Amino acid sequence: MTSYKNVEMKPLEPVTLVGEHVRLEPMTSDHAVQLLACADLDRSTFDYTWVPADERDSERYVQSAVNDWEAGISLPFVTVSAATGRIVGSTRFLNIEFWRSAHAPHHVIDMPDAAEIGSTWLAKSAQRSPINTEAKLLLLTHAFEAWGVQRLQLKTDARNMQSRAAILRIGAQFEGVLRSSMPRYNDPGPRDSAYFSIMPGEWAGVKHMLKAKLANG
Repeated sequence: MTSYKNVEMKPLEPVTLVGEHVRLEPMTSDHAVQLLACADLDRSTFDYTWVPADERDSERYVQSAVNDWEAGISLPFVTVSAATGRIVGSTRFLNIEFWRSAHAPHHVIDMPDAAEIGSTWLAKSAQRSPINTEAKLLLLTHAFEAWGVQRLQLKTDARNMQSRAAILRIGAQFEGVLRSSMPRYNDPGPRDSAYFSIMPGEWAGVKHMLKAKLANG
């Protein structure tokens, strides 16, 4: 069966995802200052991804995210600690795809069929905490249960062993390394990317595991 990707792209409806430990709010230009504030606290773990470094960079970071949302290929969030009400990082759905079946070429599909969770970073104080686990649970639940995606993808710099381990801990399956897949963020040259995925048939097990992790602290 032939499928068509990236058709009839339009901005997805912004949504706020709320849990016990974290709240994911749609990113807007008003968040640039707060994102920079939490990014400036400790930058020791930001070697492999774009995290705003100064006021101009933060404005550019947010505008890029908003532009991708308007193009229908991304849905960006700020990550807010439920305990403090402060922004502690950012994440988003990106590389959003809408597929159309060859048997229904004129059918307009409003929900994504595939998406990636990425551009994720957290202040060091929020890393390896319930915030990160619950944020992934909220995003995955929305992707599989609200959108009904057929593929959920995650990727990271192949050198980033901490990120690769974290992705495996949420139950994603390692697919392989795509060599020279994109530019590196903080140094010249191409980046090798490690790819992971979760499929619909795996979602129930992943959901159960993430809920158990949260229950056990």
